Amino acid sequence: MKISVPATSANLGPGFDSVGLAVTCYLRIEVLEETNQWMIEHDLAGVPFDETNLLIQTALNVAPEIHPHHIKMVSDIPLARGLGSSSSVIVAGIELANQLAQLNLSDDDKLSIATKIEGHPDNVAPAIFGNLVVASYINQELNKIVADFPETALVAYVPAYELKTSDSRQVLPQELDFKEAVLASSVANIAVAGLLTGDLEMAGRAMSQDRFHEPYRQKLVPEFAAIRELGQKYGAYATYLSGAGPTVMTLLPKDKKADFISALNKELPDMILDLEVDRKGVSVDD
Repeated sequence: MKISVPATSANLGPGFDSVGLAVTCYLRIEVLEETNQWMIEHDLAGVPFDETNLLIQTALNVAPEIHPHHIKMVSDIPLARGLGSSSSVIVAGIELANQLAQLNLSDDDKLSIATKIEGHPDNVAPAIFGNLVVASYINQELNKIVADFPETALVAYVPAYELKTSDSRQVLPQELDFKEAVLASSVANIAVAGLLTGDLEMAGRAMSQDRFHEPYRQKLVPEFAAIRELGQKYGAYATYLSGAGPTVMTLLPKDKKADFISALNKELPDMILDLEVDRKGVSVDD
């Protein structure tokens, strides 16, 4: 059995902790023979090989009775870079438990479990459903809308350094005054409406006006301003911090993608990912 989970790009500017997009970069696990102890075969630095691995901890949290197996894990998702690497593991762990224990969980069941583990749905929801997901989790009540993301090129610039979510959250204000909160909410509303109606120009303008997190976090990613400026030269709709950063995502017309990537490589020669929207979410193959 093979389980595949896409990477995710959360927030999309003002959609803080509530909007996420599945992208074509994957965590893949292959479930092999039963064993006496869990054994996770992988080449990911600093990641456990036994039952302390987040994959197994999640699976056992969902179905404590499942038997240990030999598992191969391969991930194209950069760790601690704002592309949902931990969320992909959580979703894979839930699916592992679902398959091994024959739980017959619905996608909504998986989302509920994953959100309780993760704390908010912005990364786990698109990892489960694919596409664009707008979701809220308030007083233990979970709501979500899944929608097709407009056709566009996605280019991720992935810096060589890590930026932990906990560190990225420390720079955020503890509160916003009422006037600022209203302005931030209106920007978020326009961004989501633009995405849902396929108006990327409108959505992009709103995404660049975020007041919830990007003004505070951009100083942690010194490359951000240069990438946004370069993107504007190639007609980019938007440039935003993916998740908590430091990955910087640029949305632009498909016919401008190759030239933009070439220019970006010359200016900032770190990892650059040429991505598309994942439309499937988590999948299982025998």
